[in-house]
Amino acid sequence: MNEPLTILTPHSPAPELFTDAKAAVARLEQLYAEATEFLLTKFNEVLESGRAMARFRAFYPEVRLTVSSHLKADARLSFGHVPLPGTYVATITRPDLFRNYLTQQIGLLIRNHGVPVQIGPSATPIPVHFAVAAQPGVTVPQEGVLAFSLRDVFDVPDLATMNDDIVNGTAGRNPDGSGHLAPFTAQRVDYSLARLSHYTATAAEHFQNHVLFTNYQFYVEEFEKVARAKLADPAEGYTSFVAPGNAEITTPDGVIPPLAKLPQMPTYHLKRPDGNGVTLVNIGVGPSNAKTATDHIAVLRPHVWMMVGHCAGLRNSQSLGDFVLAHAYLREDGVLDDDLPVWVPIPALAEVQVALQEAVAEVTKLEGYELKRIMRTGTVATIANRNWELRDQSGPVHRLSQSRAVGLDMESATIAANGFRFRVPYGTLLCVSDKPLHGELKLPGMATEFYRTQVANHLLIGVRAMEKLRDMPLERIHSRKLRSFEETAFL
Repeated sequence: MNEPLTILTPHSPAPELFTDAKAAVARLEQLYAEATEFLLTKFNEVLESGRAMARFRAFYPEVRLTVSSHLKADARLSFGHVPLPGTYVATITRPDLFRNYLTQQIGLLIRNHGVPVQIGPSATPIPVHFAVAAQPGVTVPQEGVLAFSLRDVFDVPDLATMNDDIVNGTAGRNPDGSGHLAPFTAQRVDYSLARLSHYTATAAEHFQNHVLFTNYQFYVEEFEKVARAKLADPAEGYTSFVAPGNAEITTPDGVIPPLAKLPQMPTYHLKRPDGNGVTLVNIGVGPSNAKTATDHIAVLRPHVWMMVGHCAGLRNSQSLGDFVLAHAYLREDGVLDDDLPVWVPIPALAEVQVALQEAVAEVTKLEGYELKRIMRTGTVATIANRNWELRDQSGPVHRLSQSRAVGLDMESATIAANGFRFRVPYGTLLCVSDKPLHGELKLPGMATEFYRTQVANHLLIGVRAMEKLRDMPLERIHSRKLRSFEETAFL
């Protein structure tokens, strides 16, 4: 019978109380760096020697807050405070990446409750896969390659702490009775950071706080044009543009080397030093892609995300190239039903709606009643079957009519619903590319000059709307409409 291996861990300082948010985050960074450096060193030693004489374990750092008073915090904010007395905990990963976010959130806790936060190691081990993920050229061998089982020597990802139970409201309390400070555990965040790199071919560090999703390559081409124009004007405040492969340019005439093979969801970033630039993700077609992208981007806690893509116009009064501003969603995508039942309403967010409408008016130079000629506000239906027109239309058409839908696509309701689930403000502005109920199918040669002009304007409208939202106070965008009865203190 094999004897269990001795468990070796790095030396960590004892938990300490902090009343300064920057100092607290600095300690989080120190603890995380020491833990991952320990794992990486031992991992390389084991690979080099081909054997292991001990088991190696390091732990995520954690933030712990204890509140004893029932006094209410500033009720105007929907975040930055806990609802009841007690102890609340969050495990933290990549504090260097989330430095600004953590400083803001921890600072609000200290200010609103007048008590310090405790920083120290948690009881959650760091999987070796995540510890080495940021190291170029280092990969974790598959099971069976080594002469011993990697699971016997290092911790591996654990589904028990790598799920959406907190944001879905099904987590309950931690084993020690504490509540949750953050919407995601450290392992859940690490998992998504690894997936983002895989799907988008860009590092998480490049993602900006305002995210546009599209389902059409043309928007990528327009986004690059807009980015180069903004880089040419220093007053715009943008400093670089990043393409898949982490290719980064800082001047409008910079050269972006093409990738031999594009990732599944090519992603581009128009960056600002404060992170308040714009990211564009071409998610392709379908609700599954839309859910996958938003599942992972949500851990970055963006300030807003928005769909700008094509849709089918459902009204005879619409023309190709008209815009559809969604104020409600008919969900027939199916991919989120287990996490967010279809009976849950997905409300329109006033700040996002106004920003989009104002951006349309600015770019098209139309106002008031004239704006109605090219933009319809109404329900957008999202379905999973791209070729729904080929089936018996009586059922779908009847439901579309009952819902008063004016547009139909395969992504928008999924993105909005996941925004609601993850507490990320959302919006949708679509461009009519076909009218299948009226014989105008998406066929070559049917695009009018008006349609081509509108599509070119569409991306610019999305960027302009994000710039308007960027100038709003964060507390205005993150309204209570996205928060449930008992929420995490962190956004």
